[in-house]
Parts: sequence; C-alpha cells; structure tokens
Amino acid sequence: MSKKAEIGWERRLEDGTRLEVYVHHTGGRFRFYARAKRFEEWQPLAEPPLADWLELLDAVRRRVQRRKLMPDDEKRLRASIRERFPEAELR
Repeated sequence: MSKKAEIGWERRLEDGTRLEVYVHHTGGRFRFYARAKRFEEWQPLAEPPLADWLELLDAVRRRVQRRKLMPDDEKRLRASIRERFPEAELR
C-alpha cells in the first residue's frame, strides 16, 4: 500500500468516544476503515456517514492543490458522494 493512496482523520461519536477513520483509494474506489483504539484492527465501514465523505473530499482537494492527486480523483469522489447522498450540498 502506498501512503499516497491513504487519507486518515479522527472524529467523535455521539457518545464522545474517539474513532480513527482512514480511507484507502485503490482501483478508483474509496474504501473506509475505522478503529476505536490504536492497537485494534481496522474494521471496514460498509456505509460511512456523509460527514466522513465530506472530510475525505476536503482532504482530496488539499492533495490536488499539492499535486499529490489528480483533479479527476476529486471529480470521481464528488460523483460518488452525489450518488450516495443526492441531497448533500457540495461546495
């Protein structure tokens, strides 16, 4: 796995627990994984929430500006978000 294809962040659940999330980009698909503690195994997220998709979009935009990802990656991601969440407003 190349680090270029991985993007990660942390978020808090409703009950206040911390959750680490990372996304692996391979074959034109974005695969989400999560874990609650550092030494736990990464578990695939079947249906990530809109907030995770928007966090990923923000990270991809920053990487496109630094020329670490192609602009087409951002376009494909925006299309994936629109397909899953048609009501979402993307800026």
